[in-house]
Amino acid sequence: MCPTPPLRLRLRRRGVRIAVWSLVTALVVAAGLTGVVLWQNSYDMDEQRVSIRHGGHTLNGVLTTPRDGRKQHGLVVYVHGDGPVDATHDDGYKPMWEANAQAGYASLSWDKPGVAGAPGDWLDQSMDDRADEAAAAIAWARARRDIDGERIGLWGASQAGWVMPKVAAKTPVSFVIAVSPAINWLQQGRYNLLAELRADGASAERTEAEIARSDTIRRLLRRHATFEEYVGAMGGDADGMTAERWGFISKNYTADATRDLRALRGIPVLLTLADHDINVDIADTERVYRRVLDAGGVLTVGRYPDATHSLLKQSIEQSDLRLTFTALFSPRSLFAAGFLDDQRQFVEEAT
Repeated sequence: MCPTPPLRLRLRRRGVRIAVWSLVTALVVAAGLTGVVLWQNSYDMDEQRVSIRHGGHTLNGVLTTPRDGRKQHGLVVYVHGDGPVDATHDDGYKPMWEANAQAGYASLSWDKPGVAGAPGDWLDQSMDDRADEAAAAIAWARARRDIDGERIGLWGASQAGWVMPKVAAKTPVSFVIAVSPAINWLQQGRYNLLAELRADGASAERTEAEIARSDTIRRLLRRHATFEEYVGAMGGDADGMTAERWGFISKNYTADATRDLRALRGIPVLLTLADHDINVDIADTERVYRRVLDAGGVLTVGRYPDATHSLLKQSIEQSDLRLTFTALFSPRSLFAAGFLDDQRQFVEEAT
């Protein structure tokens, strides 16, 4: 007959068992969550890295194609908005690429110059430079046997609204999807400034001061002031502005899409607008697009009431925690209701 273990020993063994089972449970939960993340971030399309020669440099790109067994597909070429954007936009494009694949279309995008190890510097580019870059990518795609050169369209967000009409003037495109584009650079900047001040509940005094500061910057731009002159005018406080960024703004601040939009006449255009866009005056954008393009009956306007400038759901974008968890566990749910389906349907019907 075995003697009963002392109480201290029994408690120690019990603690070890609890610790082991807690560890096992945690590992199982972690494995399950990892599986969900991997599953939700896997997309029904094939993806490959590609290299595109342009202007003596190489564009580092990503080409995705549908898994439908066809030897040739139409193509959606992605034109980025502002900022240092890589080819996948930190994987944010992938739900859209999957929607394109469901419509039988490939998707092409590339790292901006200077981003993710790509040569060059995107801050050195004008809107015309960006259009030349996109036109070169289209020429590269048309030379491929797996791309139908008669079915190549453009997708672009925000700043791309100044680029895509210039691309269409250089090379034929089958359709255009314009997401949250502005019309006039300076008007957009003023609208954005006032919208952010209202959102912050800024006082009348602060609003007046910010407008005066904005007016000073405009005067500096008109007289082609240097970065050093800008810093001096700001009282020595660059407030996050760099010499490179100042050069980029100086090169592009006169951008206005109104005249260039004429190049899109006769081309199916989907104008996508968000009701909670504080970056772009969507009423002004829609008014100009309708005036220039609506006569031909090729303009479709999509409005999304719960969307922000990036076409994410406002309720998600407002919370960093919700944004992170949704991106991990349900990335397709980031976008406004109907956004992905509407784009898929438009691409299917555009050509």
